[in-house]
Amino acid sequence: MTAPVNLQHPLSGYTDMESATAPSKSSFLQGLGSELVFTQDASGQYHSFYWQGAERYGLTNEQVLGLPLRETFHPIAADAYLEQIQRILEQRTPERCIHSLAYKDQLLPFELVISPILQADGKATRVLVMGHLLPEASVQQVIDSFVPLSLDPNSKLLTQIARKIRRTLDLDTIWQETVKSLGKALQVSHCMICSYKPDDPEVRIKAEYSQDSRRSNVGKKLDLAEEPSLRQALFSREPVVVEQATTSECQKQSVLVVSTTYTDQPNGLIKLQQCDRHRLWSEAEIELVRELAEQVGTAIAHATLYKELEEAREQAEAVSRLKSQFLANTTHELRTPLNGIICSLKLIIDGMVDTPEEQAEFMDDAHKSALHLLDIINDILDIAKIEAGKMELELGQVQLNELLDDVRDFTQNQAQQKNLSFNVELPNTRDEIIVYGNYQRLLQILLNLTGNAIKFTHEGGVTISAEVLRKKVPFKDQEFPGMVKIRVADTGIGVSLDKQDKLFQAFSQVDGERTRQYGGTGLGLTISQRLVETMGGVVNFYSMGEGLGSTVTFTVPLYQEPIQPSAS
Repeated sequence: MTAPVNLQHPLSGYTDMESATAPSKSSFLQGLGSELVFTQDASGQYHSFYWQGAERYGLTNEQVLGLPLRETFHPIAADAYLEQIQRILEQRTPERCIHSLAYKDQLLPFELVISPILQADGKATRVLVMGHLLPEASVQQVIDSFVPLSLDPNSKLLTQIARKIRRTLDLDTIWQETVKSLGKALQVSHCMICSYKPDDPEVRIKAEYSQDSRRSNVGKKLDLAEEPSLRQALFSREPVVVEQATTSECQKQSVLVVSTTYTDQPNGLIKLQQCDRHRLWSEAEIELVRELAEQVGTAIAHATLYKELEEAREQAEAVSRLKSQFLANTTHELRTPLNGIICSLKLIIDGMVDTPEEQAEFMDDAHKSALHLLDIINDILDIAKIEAGKMELELGQVQLNELLDDVRDFTQNQAQQKNLSFNVELPNTRDEIIVYGNYQRLLQILLNLTGNAIKFTHEGGVTISAEVLRKKVPFKDQEFPGMVKIRVADTGIGVSLDKQDKLFQAFSQVDGERTRQYGGTGLGLTISQRLVETMGGVVNFYSMGEGLGSTVTFTVPLYQEPIQPSAS
């Protein structure tokens, strides 16, 4: 805990004493009448030292003089102490403060006055420190006697910290600057800040400041049910002060917890810990942290909103790029079958056919191109309806066996033309498996998935299978006895693991250059996914990588549980 106070006259002419012999140094320091007197440079190295109680603790000048600060009689908050010395030397202004000095296993709180030693040229390179040991019971009373000078909520300290936080809209910078500034200003052992979302049972540590080299907890989640002080501060909107039992990291813990808020809604927590001694948090300190927490809460809210807007803008730009690419691809896809129709009919009209068989062949090509064109237009219309939220389905009972027979009739010839095996496997049940959905849309989904499987497979085959999952499922204010999972597996080109997230993006193809040769708008899986979700199911895609085949599964509610054959 440091609280500077101005003194009127920095010392000067003291460098003559520095050149004296060791005994004269000690005598001179003792003659100043203070219990503890020493001189240090900017690095914290002692150049002279006297303490009345040194013998009682077995401390000698040889164990202090000329040694680095952290290897001898030193403040627990060494970094903050050195920063204070540097500030005093630069500003040439004395400061009054309290520091806990450590020697071996002892922690000793001292009230100190640190003064710059001015040289003849007006510069200061060393400080004179004078102080006395404080009884544990009187430490807080001494702190309270000068805390308002440095910790008044309206003081320069609060303004400086708040200004640093308001300079940025980066959340990580806000979190880090908050704990660093508060930790150093209040000289606490540990300070951390956590993020909180409404109705979340946990908070996540986003940044922390520590005087010691403890293991970082950034990213760790804290369960509010197991942290009553955090929960109380979060929902009471009031600072919470607690004394906690000894932990592996702290012998004592004096804790202050304050929630950060925006429009009276909590969005985070600030937790300060004093681990080296018992600490009575003053009203000025609590008010400082409370005032700062309000500003931090506002900064977090603004930064979060800015981040969300940036993400939304990036997503909108990405969708715009995808749609532009989709329009270019679709133009090509529409022209290909349309040109096929025009060319076939033109040859017939111009009398360029020699035989009735050749004319029938051209008519057949035109018919196939027309059907392909219709499929593309239907895909575009379907995705337009889905995006507009106007895709309404009439659901009812659908016999799975009949559905898969129709899929086989439509697609088996395609597989045979590519010399692929084609299998349909149904569960072994005594009666029909009936699902709850829309027949035409389920047929569309299966034809799309099966058509893709055949299109992207050159060797091996395609297998359609079904599995009954017996677990009660609520959907559309009804309860169904389970789900039917349908699989469409192939031995085709597969999809690399890093590109599988693109499969269900509208207007997107996994690899435009590679898959363009197969045709299609890239909307099939997206449409299938939305249709399955509308009927209460989910779609999943599995592939171990390129060249390793693919499996697409989707679920649909089971209307009634089928009878299984007996074990015999």
